[in-house]
Amino acid sequence: MPTELEELVGFISHPNPQIRLVATENLVPFSSSQPSIFKTNDLLPVKHLKILIRDHPKVAEHALSCLINLTADREILENVSTDDKFLGILLGNLTDPKEPNANLYAMLLANMSKWDSLKRIAAQKQPAPEPLKSDELMLNQLLDLFVKGADGTYNKDADYDYLAYVLADLSKHAEIRQFFLTQQDYDGVMPINKIKVFTEHKSDIRRKGVASIIKNVAFDVPAHPAFLDEDQINILPYILLPIIGPEEYDEDDMMDFLPDLQLLPPDKQRDTDPNIIQTHVETLTILTTTREGRELMRKIKVYPIIKETHLRVDDEGVQEACERIVQVLMRDEAEEGAENVEGDDEDDKVVEL
Repeated sequence: MPTELEELVGFISHPNPQIRLVATENLVPFSSSQPSIFKTNDLLPVKHLKILIRDHPKVAEHALSCLINLTADREILENVSTDDKFLGILLGNLTDPKEPNANLYAMLLANMSKWDSLKRIAAQKQPAPEPLKSDELMLNQLLDLFVKGADGTYNKDADYDYLAYVLADLSKHAEIRQFFLTQQDYDGVMPINKIKVFTEHKSDIRRKGVASIIKNVAFDVPAHPAFLDEDQINILPYILLPIIGPEEYDEDDMMDFLPDLQLLPPDKQRDTDPNIIQTHVETLTILTTTREGRELMRKIKVYPIIKETHLRVDDEGVQEACERIVQVLMRDEAEEGAENVEGDDEDDKVVEL
């Protein structure tokens, strides 16, 4: 005999909308605590939930909440993430400027992006809604939603913060990294330049996701000259500003700081999340892969900033990351035999941190 919970799961496909609403609402907490009740009959309840995202907005809200919780289960994650029809519906609803559940769609997509095959989004196209003023490439639409939709400016019910996590997970794949480094035809902008401005945003989710995107894309070593060039990506100010705090620095050092770091207000605070600080320090370390990167960071006096960060951020991960980059910046290039021939030096081999 089915249990009461199993009977409740059966009601999510009931023809009466009020019964579906009550059933889905009451099942949200169990989708987290007891996901097994949704895995019966070859995941039939999950299939029903995927249909319900097109139901009344309140039913869809509860169905999406259930799916967000359930995709913590690998079997369900695979089922949801490999369903092309479902993905198409999700993306279409996500870009609708009047969609009341857009943030939940973004959260679900963030979970789905942990499944490697979701990188197929890189080649996916669909017509963009007129208000978005994007092009047909789905990656550009996601990026434009993230940028233009901050603070409810595209959809009054959504801020699209969780798209930062979507793009961060996707940027682990080489083809997505290339997307971030390629000037787009429809607006003439390199995508990495659209997201770098969010490294000091008020949203922890945005800052964390963007920090991870920058770090992942930095693994493309041939792009390092563009990363460091003031007229191209110019990434260093956007990485260093979240790291630097209100400390006083030696005047001679400050004269060599990047212009953006020289006249900071006395109440300037470094990022409050040590994980974000660690990610930025690790990105700096990746950018020391080439001799040019190392020499530039010595020239603009990155070391004193790292030293203060190590001293003032009581976090093991941050301190270890700081120690690694200090070892690189303080070594003697000549003693290390660092007259680099590009592609020949061990330093040009990126190691995952």
